[in-house]
Amino acid sequence: MSTYMPKAGDISRKWYILDAAGKPLGRTAAVAAHILRGKHKPTFTPHADCGDHVIIINAEKAVLTGRKLTQKYYQHHTGWVGGLKEVRYDALMKQKPERAMMLAVKGMIPDTTVGRKSLTRCRIYRGAEHNNQAQKPEVWAQ
Repeated sequence: MSTYMPKAGDISRKWYILDAAGKPLGRTAAVAAHILRGKHKPTFTPHADCGDHVIIINAEKAVLTGRKLTQKYYQHHTGWVGGLKEVRYDALMKQKPERAMMLAVKGMIPDTTVGRKSLTRCRIYRGAEHNNQAQKPEVWAQ
């Protein structure tokens, strides 16, 4: 028996909607990363980009458990001396909940060319409205 190798023409991509309202941010991000990589398909191959599109709605209603809102920080460096910037997650969830969700999903995707390509298929919206109705997305049953 030989190993299945998907070709670019054989890969069919579907669209799924994830509702983050009332669910932990990390759990929603883990499910999104799972779909983006294509691990839910029987034809999953780690070195091939065979994942689907993901639409995450209600990102502002995602929950951080415990004391993460006040104790967790997002840090990035500008590249200049003394350029370490920190933003606490309560401020990040108020101002840019889409960014907080994208950072969580990005952390669960491998940092390779396949991972970066699969991250482009993730769309995150603050509220319940999204502009991808033309793609006929299905609701992902968690």
